[in-house]
Amino acid sequence: MAGRWSYPRSRIKMLLLENIHPAAVERLEEAGYSVETMKGALDEDDLIEKIKGVHVLGIRSKTNVTERVLEAADRLLAVAAFCIGTNQIDLDACAAKGIAVFNAPYSNTRSVVELAIGLTITLMRDVVDKSTAMHTGKWNKSADGSRELRGKTLGIVGYGAIGSQLSVLAEALGMRVIFHDQSERLALGNAKRMRSLDALLAEADVVTLHVDGRAENTNLIGAAQFQMMRPGTLFLNLSRGHVVNVGDLAQAIQGGRVGGAALDVFPEEPRTNADPFESPLMGLKNVILTPHIGGSTEEAQEAIAEFAAERLLGYLNRGDTTFCVNLPNVQLTEVSGGHRILHIHRNQPGVLAELNRELSAAGLNILGQHLKTDEKTGYVIMDVDRDYDPQALRVLKSVAGTLRFRLLH
Repeated sequence: MAGRWSYPRSRIKMLLLENIHPAAVERLEEAGYSVETMKGALDEDDLIEKIKGVHVLGIRSKTNVTERVLEAADRLLAVAAFCIGTNQIDLDACAAKGIAVFNAPYSNTRSVVELAIGLTITLMRDVVDKSTAMHTGKWNKSADGSRELRGKTLGIVGYGAIGSQLSVLAEALGMRVIFHDQSERLALGNAKRMRSLDALLAEADVVTLHVDGRAENTNLIGAAQFQMMRPGTLFLNLSRGHVVNVGDLAQAIQGGRVGGAALDVFPEEPRTNADPFESPLMGLKNVILTPHIGGSTEEAQEAIAEFAAERLLGYLNRGDTTFCVNLPNVQLTEVSGGHRILHIHRNQPGVLAELNRELSAAGLNILGQHLKTDEKTGYVIMDVDRDYDPQALRVLKSVAGTLRFRLLH
């Protein structure tokens, strides 16, 4: 058909690392794309070698997409984080190269919340230490230090998708809920917003972290914050490892300020299941350590796979950047009989005007157009009549400020 110049899908190479759920592979291959999978993460040097010729990269939390990796990525169009966090990806460097980054911000919310509830009950009842003693033949039936959730105060630090859903379930179990978030958040149920982190720490019986992985949150909780807690406070971190100083936490546990802790994330985590794990928290009383499994349920991983795969297909097939975390979110309804042009550029005056002048000079009629910008980047989707000389569009690549120019069907 005249004017249909899409790059063949079978020649678009996708690389999915870290044992991403088969549902993603199935969906992407079903759409006609070439998919390669690997079970483990790759370090920077290995990824630099592997990224050459790759159009789409899929990762989870252990693979870091750095500026060096992006310099070696000669064909990369998009990166999908099959998880919530994107702090392992250099978002600014991706945006500067016109590479779209997607994640799955809600798909594992329920799994993390349920684990937080279960860990809180387990800490309250000192289940792990009692179970360990039983395995060594010690019978220690006692109610000392064993408490119910009901009537206790849960302090949630970070009231996003996970924190707010945890709030609802905790309240249904009879807990009083307080929360702190830097952004304005709607309090659900009877939850009370605390204006400062210090105020929350001083009032909570249980403190649980559900903040994002931005660099500013590094060591958000350290020695000073543990001293603000009530003696015997229980502490959970199911967010990101670097937000807690684990050395300070170990001292707070040994000194009795913290009565028990559960951590699912750590400042340094093994890249594969075969690599060793070390932490100053190992062996401490009433401490539960889990290997970053908050979102690792069959239901969550399948939901993440389906969500992230659909976001990739939306971008590759239609140019849709809905839920993109580093480029303006743009969606344009497809026009029947049209041919789609995608243009990512630096946000500077005159780009759209020049694009339209060049299209007009080439004799192309615009059927639909949507531009959106953020502080640094602009993204425009244009549908034009199909009948034209493809050579006429090459000039669009040279428009001042162009980061990426792509033609679709």
